[in-house]
Amino acid sequence: MNHHIQFRIDGFCQRFGLRLPILLAPMAGACPPSLSIAVANAGGLGACGALLLQPPAMHAWAQEVRSQSNGAFQMNLWVPDPAPLRDPAAEAEMAAFLGQWGPAVAPGAADAPLVDFVAQCDALLAAAPPIVSSVMGLYPPEFVARLKAAGIAWWANISTLAEARAAAAAGADAVVAQGMEAGGHRGCFVAGEAEAGMVGSLSLIPAVADALAIPVIATGGIADGRGVAAALMLGASAVQIGTGFLRSPEARLPPAWAAALALTPPEGTAVTRAFSGRAGRGIATQYLRAAAAADAPRPAPYPIQRGLTQAMREAAVNSGNLSAMQAWAGQSAMLARPEPAGELVAWLWQDAQGWLG
Repeated sequence: MNHHIQFRIDGFCQRFGLRLPILLAPMAGACPPSLSIAVANAGGLGACGALLLQPPAMHAWAQEVRSQSNGAFQMNLWVPDPAPLRDPAAEAEMAAFLGQWGPAVAPGAADAPLVDFVAQCDALLAAAPPIVSSVMGLYPPEFVARLKAAGIAWWANISTLAEARAAAAAGADAVVAQGMEAGGHRGCFVAGEAEAGMVGSLSLIPAVADALAIPVIATGGIADGRGVAAALMLGASAVQIGTGFLRSPEARLPPAWAAALALTPPEGTAVTRAFSGRAGRGIATQYLRAAAAADAPRPAPYPIQRGLTQAMREAAVNSGNLSAMQAWAGQSAMLARPEPAGELVAWLWQDAQGWLG
């Protein structure tokens, strides 16, 4: 392996207590403790996408992962958007549309509140993970100061070079460079720019690595050793993988979703706001395609759309109905393997080393 790449990887792993530069992506709603425990015990880094968790659940997640692993994990929160503008007539139109795909939308569904962000930030500090990460923006300076005072590293998810520079200037210890190939929500700082600012990993990783003095973690479209090796050669110090772990039994994914990943080519995914109101990449299901049609109602802003679609999404999971399921997937979904996560970590690194020479 190239000396410079080895030096970069070794420095990153030593700093963050890892044996391997393979990280689990913090996927809200798809990060059970079992998956992080397996990844961490294999030498990588576990992850909790804590967006949907109340503080007691955040504490319980961290406690379970710590008790059954080496304790290497990150916890992630979304930085809140400004309050959305409401349009009752448009929301009613969307509710009627969603009724074709699942149960009737209950009155008040659009009013479902978010978990209190300040309480979640306090819970992060109380859980004291080695690493906290942000997405959809940067943590407020006062919270960054509290993290640093507690000895907790801060990683900032970015999707453009401008965002990367802003994160470094704000004191981030590393950036997670999210290419447009990534599954799930796009981490753009400004919600309205998610589709316009689509930058692929092949361009984003080297641009950010050349511009910043802090480590770059690559994510998006990486699901085998070739992708790991390519990201490291482009300047990343580690890789973060989401979709590539979703077929592992520890991910406990709905079977219809897990099976569909194996059949989804790169062009079989699409970026949509039709589930949450925030742009995210998922399998181009019947609902996703119908929601993109010219005569379909426009999705409401986040989190209103998320509240409106909740009944449909839950019913789809309960019935195994992929057509209306929120089946997030990156463009390399076909490369995901149905193997135990620990074995997958070992294979990813072994395969990458073969490509790196």
